[in-house]
Amino acid sequence: MRQPQPNSRHCFVCGLANPFSLHLRFYDNAPGEVIANTTISEHYQGYPGVVHGGIVSAMLDEAAGRAHIVGTEPRFMYTARLEVRYRQNVPVGQPLRLVGRVGRAKARTATATSAIYTEDGKLLAEAEVLLVDIPDLEMTVEQLEALGWKVYPEDVTSID
Repeated sequence: MRQPQPNSRHCFVCGLANPFSLHLRFYDNAPGEVIANTTISEHYQGYPGVVHGGIVSAMLDEAAGRAHIVGTEPRFMYTARLEVRYRQNVPVGQPLRLVGRVGRAKARTATATSAIYTEDGKLLAEAEVLLVDIPDLEMTVEQLEALGWKVYPEDVTSID
């Protein structure tokens, strides 16, 4: 089922036009689950060899929110609460796998979980997230694409 999710132009985590972005690409992996594979460069480290905790938190936040962005009518939400558990240091320069999973969904709110793993499956960090619908955000697919929210070809690593 691995279907690509849209990227944006300016998002810190997935923005392809943002020179400071992590440029992550997310995929619908299974019903209610998204994944992203990445290797974080040393530009995002805190201590030598370790990804900064704020970057780890941002990746977990994005993965959890994207678990609810599926299908032709994405549900855009903001984070009301993010509880992160740092299990081990997240290394720079090594392959990582992010996983976001849908939790309970209500009319205006939803929950999700997310985690970061090493290539061999060791849990490094995880989060529980409470999300709230962005009020009055009703946009057509065409409007979203005009803002840069769309699926870009795999070989596109940045856009102007």
